[in-house]
Amino acid sequence: MNPSERRKFGRKDFSVTAFAFGTAPLGNFLQEVGEQEADDMIQQAWNAGIRLYDTSPMYGHGLAELRLGHSLRWKNRDDFVITTKVGRTLHSARRAEIDFAPWVNAAPNKMTFDYSYDGTMRAFEDSLQRLALEHIDVAFIHDIDRFTHGPNQPEVFRQAMDGSWRALEKLRSEGVVKAIGVGVNEWEVCHTALQQRDFDCFLLAGRYTLLEQDALNEFLPLCEQRGATLIVGGGFNSGILATGAVPSAKYNYSPAPTSILERVKKIEAVCADYNVPLPAAALQFVVAHPTISSFCAGTRNVSQLQQNLKWFTHPIPEDFWAKLKSTGLLAERAPVPAMA
Repeated sequence: MNPSERRKFGRKDFSVTAFAFGTAPLGNFLQEVGEQEADDMIQQAWNAGIRLYDTSPMYGHGLAELRLGHSLRWKNRDDFVITTKVGRTLHSARRAEIDFAPWVNAAPNKMTFDYSYDGTMRAFEDSLQRLALEHIDVAFIHDIDRFTHGPNQPEVFRQAMDGSWRALEKLRSEGVVKAIGVGVNEWEVCHTALQQRDFDCFLLAGRYTLLEQDALNEFLPLCEQRGATLIVGGGFNSGILATGAVPSAKYNYSPAPTSILERVKKIEAVCADYNVPLPAAALQFVVAHPTISSFCAGTRNVSQLQQNLKWFTHPIPEDFWAKLKSTGLLAERAPVPAMA
């Protein structure tokens, strides 16, 4: 599969590459990434033909946006697509006053949830300033899921549909942004949002993978019906589909439970039979679905990025996918890649 393959972005009149560069690690998520390493990764992605870059004010309290804008500053702006997010506002502060966790040595900004109309407008304008680019192509309402807000999620969701939605719809109607959507960790939240509002796209993390295909039941069919498209992140389920079922494997940011470890071991056995790296199968499976435009992967260094690109292009026989389905390890109705 070609990571630089262009795909139409749902019902919109622009295209994106099948592989997207995710910038969460550039915000120094859990560990620091040096300035040169950050720039080298973006330039390596560019040289590989990647033209879709996802960022957020959340990533490093603005650091990822600052770094991404710097690295793309002198590229032809019409040659690439930028997605960022709203739902948090940043306010400059002394470093000693800021709780950066889980970010390390991030930008000196305090971060506050704000899904109001005014807060959304401010967040969007601030992102434009940090990126210092002419425009932002796609804006997602960020983290209005239960994973982030717990029992307060229904009220947060309502605020976002009343406030952030109105702001983004106005920006879209004025042509300031091309597409608007929701970026969360739960397909059910995306489904409800699409039922209630006219969204163009979604960034869904970890909920459509080799391990999880429940989104096939209701959400992805509705997207297809409405012309909405997806960028899928978290395709390794936060680690285990990259590392395999090792003792320290992570699943959804926590130690993998026994049931998941056992399922991954069975998938790994099929991978071994067909000489297919598990991460290659995880990457390529996601973008086989017709409503999914791109797979978004974040990397900590150039070698990780290069490895992901190799996995994305690794040849996988059609019999491999048939075996996963016949053994009940993959949903029968799940679209799979076709051999070129």
